[in-house]
Amino acid sequence: MHQHIVAANRYNDLHGRPGRAVLEKVAAAELVLVSTGAGDWLASNGCLERVDGGFSLSAVKHFASGSPAGDILVTSAPYEDPEQGWQVLHFPVSLKAEGVTVLDNWYPLGMRGSGSNSVKLENVFVPESSIALRRPRGDFHLIWSVVLPVALPLIMSVYLGVAREAAARARQRCAASRDPVTPYLLGEMENALTAAELAVDSMILLMDEFGFEANLDTVNEVIKRKTIAAEACKLATAKALEACGGPGFMRGNGIENLFRDVMASHFHPIQEKRQHLFTGSLAMGQQPPRQAF
Repeated sequence: MHQHIVAANRYNDLHGRPGRAVLEKVAAAELVLVSTGAGDWLASNGCLERVDGGFSLSAVKHFASGSPAGDILVTSAPYEDPEQGWQVLHFPVSLKAEGVTVLDNWYPLGMRGSGSNSVKLENVFVPESSIALRRPRGDFHLIWSVVLPVALPLIMSVYLGVAREAAARARQRCAASRDPVTPYLLGEMENALTAAELAVDSMILLMDEFGFEANLDTVNEVIKRKTIAAEACKLATAKALEACGGPGFMRGNGIENLFRDVMASHFHPIQEKRQHLFTGSLAMGQQPPRQAF
């Protein structure tokens, strides 16, 4: 689900940008990369202070999926440059570095197995040589035109799998039902599942085996499909649970946990209302909205 850091570097390498070095390091040492991009988004969070040879970083990074088993935190933080003003700096940090703590705080409604524990960084040294990117804080940047198109098909494929499994379990459980309402509920479920499949398949086609153009148009098309897929996956799973009646609500019958898991699909960037704002702004010929900080 969270292989998009590798995927983004693969895209960059194929298109003549820096990326191969990261791929080679990951392959050689079998590294697990942990992203904080979803929580940081355009403005990022934390505090960077200039020190000899680099920066001192203090922050708490939430939704760092895979952090309990991770090797490298691929993260960012804001920095007020005395000449250029507020920027966001992107860099890697070893999860074994001094001052880095993976918190025991991942107790969500669903997706409990993703290990998206927060990571606390206290006065962690970030060498100047580790800074991979500087960008204006709060503005949409080209980096997201690479990350979102490769990330969202991977992420939404997981939720589509959840919806498919819920539908399969509902079909099996409801096969002998004599309730006249059950076929209607299963019909709604099937329609929603088809909508989710079409949206995810379309996202994958847009990615074009890493051949897509990294621009606003591509991002806009992908995030629209993400919203459609997320809502359809949630509806399909909800209808699967509803079709099973009261037993579907009970633990042990194999659907209530899938219902909890699929609800997390909403929270991946760009969330529905933010996607509406982004897409609507482009439809009006405007630039993507900034993130306040």
